[in-house]
Amino acid sequence: MTDVDKPLEGITVVELGHSVAAPYAGLILADLGARVIKVENPKSGDYARGWGPPFWNGTASVFHSLNRGKEGITVDFGDPRDCEELKSLILEKADAVIQNLRPGILEKFGLTAETLRAEKPSLIWCDIGAFGSKGPLASKPGYDPLAQASTGIMSVTGEGGRPPVRVGVSLIDMGSGMWAVIGLLTALLARKSSGEGRIVSTSLYETGLAWMTVPLAGYAASGEVRKPYGSGTAEIAPYQAFEASDGWLMIAAGNDNLFRKLCGALQLEALARDPDFATNAARVINRERLIPQIQTAVCRYSVEALGKILDEAGVPNAPLLTTDQVAVHPQTRAIEMTARCDDDDIELVGIPLTFDGTRPRARSPAPALGQHNAGLRTSATKGTASAK
Repeated sequence: MTDVDKPLEGITVVELGHSVAAPYAGLILADLGARVIKVENPKSGDYARGWGPPFWNGTASVFHSLNRGKEGITVDFGDPRDCEELKSLILEKADAVIQNLRPGILEKFGLTAETLRAEKPSLIWCDIGAFGSKGPLASKPGYDPLAQASTGIMSVTGEGGRPPVRVGVSLIDMGSGMWAVIGLLTALLARKSSGEGRIVSTSLYETGLAWMTVPLAGYAASGEVRKPYGSGTAEIAPYQAFEASDGWLMIAAGNDNLFRKLCGALQLEALARDPDFATNAARVINRERLIPQIQTAVCRYSVEALGKILDEAGVPNAPLLTTDQVAVHPQTRAIEMTARCDDDDIELVGIPLTFDGTRPRARSPAPALGQHNAGLRTSATKGTASAK
């Protein structure tokens, strides 16, 4: 990565984080060129180190995927000297702090946004909480599936009449990390003119509610509680996966013109002329009669054959791929979303951004527990001494 591909070069971020949300925010910032210093417990480290199998070089692949490109130190919050060194590091080196520790943890050790910003007003502090800073759930611990459950996401995921289904990736955690980065970058921009930092706050619950923007708007407009539609969506039909003779194909006929094209491709022209299906609103109302007729037509084709027919007709579609298929797909390779770190052979996903066609990417592997203790602590101690 060249200097032109490091828009955040010169920015130092201290990550007081574990699991997914704060580490993912730190990963984004590291790929954008920031120096990210990850702080871990000296005994257990980040919980994600043990989230396996699979493991890579003795550490869970989860941890590698979220923490490459960072420096790593350990801090024992029960040791006053460690806390003082961390405080010195933040005051001397950090432009920003990202934290997603349990409420009340940092207050015990005088490492709060208010305390540190009183000594360093330019510091930007990013809190990633569980349920927000106020309200009846403010002190409740939170994890991705709890937020998916409590914000309604699980209620619109899966299939009606069946057990609840969690979205299969850490959607809330990673989304919260993204919001933290958006807030941090906004604060950096504002600091250029004011010289002042600020406290940026988000939470898993707020992120979950943000993902529920469309279902909540539907409820506000109609009072209707939407049920889950499997691979489909409540507002559009047909807009879901259909089973072909050898697999599944997602078909997205997102407007009336695309529906007519779909009917032509499947030799179902009569459906396109039927007033019960002529508009999306009508198709949504009559979904239960429409979908089986499309499914009957789809199952006559293989996924590949139907994909080609729909491509030629101009109907958006995609096969449902498994993880191994996605990893080696020509499109994944063409956009260079995965890469190896220096001196490591594991393929890890980058961030979904390019600048002038170049994807920013930090190349150093995830740090070993406490890997950079000596250098950073010596640096922080010297900085404090010279300041005095």
